Amino acid sequence: MNKNSYRFQYLLGLLMLVGIGLVQAQNAKPNILVVLCDDLGYADVGFNGSKDIVTPHLDKLAKGGAHFTSAYVAHPFCGPSRAALFTGRYPHVIGTPFNLRDDGVKTDDGVPTNEVYISNVLHDAGYYTGIVGKWHLGYADQFHPNNRGFDDFYGFLGGGHNYFPEQFSPLYEKQAKAGVYPIREYIKPLQHNGKWVQEKEYVTDGLSREAMGMIKGAASNKKPFFLYLAYNAPHVPLEAKEEDLKHFAHIKDKDRRTYAAMVYAVDRGVGEIVKVLKETNQYDNTLIVFLSDNGGNFDHGANNEPLKGTKGDTFEGGYRVPMFMHWPGKITAGSQFDFPVTSLDLYPTFAHLAGAQIPKGKKLDGKNIIEKVIKGENPRPNEMIYALRYRFGYTDVGARMDDWKATRVANEPWQLFNIKNDIGEKHDLSKRFPDRLAKMVQQTQEWSKTHVQPLWWYYDKEAVMWKQGLTPNYKETFSIDE
Repeated sequence: MNKNSYRFQYLLGLLMLVGIGLVQAQNAKPNILVVLCDDLGYADVGFNGSKDIVTPHLDKLAKGGAHFTSAYVAHPFCGPSRAALFTGRYPHVIGTPFNLRDDGVKTDDGVPTNEVYISNVLHDAGYYTGIVGKWHLGYADQFHPNNRGFDDFYGFLGGGHNYFPEQFSPLYEKQAKAGVYPIREYIKPLQHNGKWVQEKEYVTDGLSREAMGMIKGAASNKKPFFLYLAYNAPHVPLEAKEEDLKHFAHIKDKDRRTYAAMVYAVDRGVGEIVKVLKETNQYDNTLIVFLSDNGGNFDHGANNEPLKGTKGDTFEGGYRVPMFMHWPGKITAGSQFDFPVTSLDLYPTFAHLAGAQIPKGKKLDGKNIIEKVIKGENPRPNEMIYALRYRFGYTDVGARMDDWKATRVANEPWQLFNIKNDIGEKHDLSKRFPDRLAKMVQQTQEWSKTHVQPLWWYYDKEAVMWKQGLTPNYKETFSIDE
């Protein structure tokens, strides 16, 4: 065989190896990073129009991917919203429409273990699964993250936490030494896989640090990762570092200034995480999804403009949230996705991307949206997205279909809005389009028939009213006043 033949065979072999590598790269399961903020306002990040809070790292990711302008969560409160994200079900149909309390009282309440979490599905598909931050889905062992599909957990089980360990650690130790019970969850030590640890940093920075450690660990293990980074910022208590506060000296309102600095700390952490993704050569194959668990609380520094309402409402401000998806080479940079989507869609979307098997009989209320997002098409034409909150003796409801939104709040009459043209819900069109409203209300009422009795209540009064038949009072809720 002459030299030319050897060269030809060598080049052919090299091309085959390159080809195999390209195919493997194309078929590689993507890493999935979910960054969830807590009580983040719709207008409190730069990419969603903030005028006073700067978030350069989040803005860069949003600009490099798809910015969602009509993203919804399944409930306007923290716990039920998170339960929906992990189960792919509306909280009302699995008995979890209320927050778990954070007063430190031991309880066996939590999201039912027969509901398979997306973390279980991805773990079974070969993913390294990690969670950093807030849990809020159950305190008992059977509800612990390590027993719900997560290999690694660093954070806290409750619905919130104080931020400065030099303040909350001595307070906890003093109460524990005195035999105080219950001790509020907000001042308890953080934990790593069930064992308490002494956090030394401002909690937001500590959570960013741990997320980076898990990303590095996944790279070493050479496994795709699913990382759920659930910052408790900017949820109360409003506590920020002095160096972050200095960036917002121009904001006169103290709560707003502190809130802004807390969001800034999240943005800084995300920037550091992106740097680690690039250093470990995982950035290009990582889908990053950023959103909030519900709307911002405008009593504690948040801004939901131009939306109406606040955390807890079924007006847009209660459950319409800032969101983006970033995935280099897959999701078009600079794209804007205006069609309505819901956090319920993340479960089936992630399972699809991972090539994972959803357990037989597992019900899901969302849908795989990734192809529609890539193509810029409506993933649910003529389909509804719901929100419903139980009050004392009545129920607030929001229901969106395409450009239309039907709303009933505070036991006032039903209203109808063209939410595409009237994002602030200012112009009620129920008198002009009574048939449209009636159809949407009727469809929402049909959905309500799938609801079950809550497994727990936040207030004792709620349990009493439910047992007396005064709540949810659906008969009155779905009547349309003429």
